[in-house]
Amino acid sequence: MSNQPTTTEKLSQSQIDAMVKLHKRYLEGRLGGKRATLKNADLSGLVMRDCNLAQADFMNCKMVNMDLSGSNFSEAALYACDLSVSNLNRTTFLRSDLRGATIENASMEETNLEKADLRSGGVSIGGFDANAVKAVNFSGANLTGAKMKGMLASKADFSDSILVGADMSGVDLSGANLHGADLSNAETAGAQFGGADLEDSILIGVPLDDFKRWGLDISSALTDENLGTAVSDLDEPLPQLIEKHREWVQSGGKAGAQLDLSDVDMRFLKSLKQEKLLAIRAIKTKFCGINLYKTELQSATLDQSDFRYCDMEEADLRGTSFKGANLSHAKLKKVNGNALLFGVSSGENARRFNPCNFEGAKFRYADLQGGQFKNAVFRNADLSHADFTGCDLREADFTGATMVNTNTDGANLEGAKMDPKQGGRIFRIPGT
Repeated sequence: MSNQPTTTEKLSQSQIDAMVKLHKRYLEGRLGGKRATLKNADLSGLVMRDCNLAQADFMNCKMVNMDLSGSNFSEAALYACDLSVSNLNRTTFLRSDLRGATIENASMEETNLEKADLRSGGVSIGGFDANAVKAVNFSGANLTGAKMKGMLASKADFSDSILVGADMSGVDLSGANLHGADLSNAETAGAQFGGADLEDSILIGVPLDDFKRWGLDISSALTDENLGTAVSDLDEPLPQLIEKHREWVQSGGKAGAQLDLSDVDMRFLKSLKQEKLLAIRAIKTKFCGINLYKTELQSATLDQSDFRYCDMEEADLRGTSFKGANLSHAKLKKVNGNALLFGVSSGENARRFNPCNFEGAKFRYADLQGGQFKNAVFRNADLSHADFTGCDLREADFTGATMVNTNTDGANLEGAKMDPKQGGRIFRIPGT
């Protein structure tokens, strides 16, 4: 039987500072020391940087958007705590109890999770329920270089997380969700992946035998091998094809040839920075991770292409189609995603326009701050955790879009179309 929900107590910075001092005395065995013990407390937004909280006991606490960088939680209990959007860089969770925790979209570079327990835990709102099982949630978290050796994380959610260079040797990830996760150059020797979901994951620099021996489907994963046509296998060198394309654009299609990069794996090219690629065709193309800074991509057809982790800041995307494309974790600050206008007269032609189309696209954890998206189409798109701070979203169409923890602080939403279930608003990141 579950306990009755209890009121969450909001703590102040001074209360936390006092608790940390008493806990330090406790660890040192000094008179007056007291172990840090909290249950159902709200510490959101507070700072506990470089603190020694080894063996502390926190249960079902809200610790959203905290600065816990460099702190030591070795052998601590953080059962069912919510650490989402927190700074956990260089934080130590050695042998800590993180069962049932939520650590979504947190920064965890060089975090030590060795031998931590991240299995499912029993939780209920405001209390504890041993019969309610909740998997640990690391969705979207940045775990670059994290130490995870021997960690127990069966059934944990690492979807869209960044595990680049992480030491995952001997980790138990049985039944874990690694959909879209980036495991580039991770150490996976001896890890258990039985039943894990690796769809659309990134496995560059990782021995694939570690996954194949578990009978996992990695057919959609990005690996060191080309997925599609290699750039080197194009009919002509890419610079020549781009030059022919520019001639095609300038002549209105009378000379040259349109550049078609459909099904081409562009990843090893690394950069197309500031290239003029307007009106190109690139369907199901792999752009993942390449530099597209200030690239001109207006009036292009880029449906179902992979733009994850691309630097697309200040790119010109006017009138382009990104239907079904994946732009998760992409940098899209100050892009121009407005409609492309046709006609220069004051008559009917001046009102003709081609809006930027992101229907069904994924923008999970993408940074779109300051972008221009007037009249843009986001129907049925996944905008979870996307940052639209300060964007121009006037008359944009969000019908059917997923908007979990989407940040629209300072954005102009005048005339935007939304489903009744969305309540005419987009939800902000909790705790901010």
